[in-house]
Amino acid sequence: MAANGTQQSKVSATKNGINALEQAFSGITKIRQDVEATRYNLASGYKGSDGGKFGDLVNGWEQQCDVILGNLGTMVDRLNETLRLQGQQQGSSNDQINQAYNQSQAVFNALRG
Repeated sequence: MAANGTQQSKVSATKNGINALEQAFSGITKIRQDVEATRYNLASGYKGSDGGKFGDLVNGWEQQCDVILGNLGTMVDRLNETLRLQGQQQGSSNDQINQAYNQSQAVFNALRG
């Protein structure tokens, strides 16, 4: 029973991790959209070298966002794979428990006659 509780805790923690990563992904995506809107709105006012520097700043930031978003996606994929493997492990544990139960029932029935 304790092993089953531990397994459920691991599954729950993994799901919580996936949820947190997905929220981070959504938050970064929203902020990125806000930055793009700001860039568009300021583009007409920033025509000189300051506009170029601002564009460089936003471009660099977007490249960093791409890296972060890619890493978040990779982590979500890995946690989903962990969930899949945990599900297989849970199924294997259930099969072993069922086999042991069936064996004990057979022994009990044999002893009862």
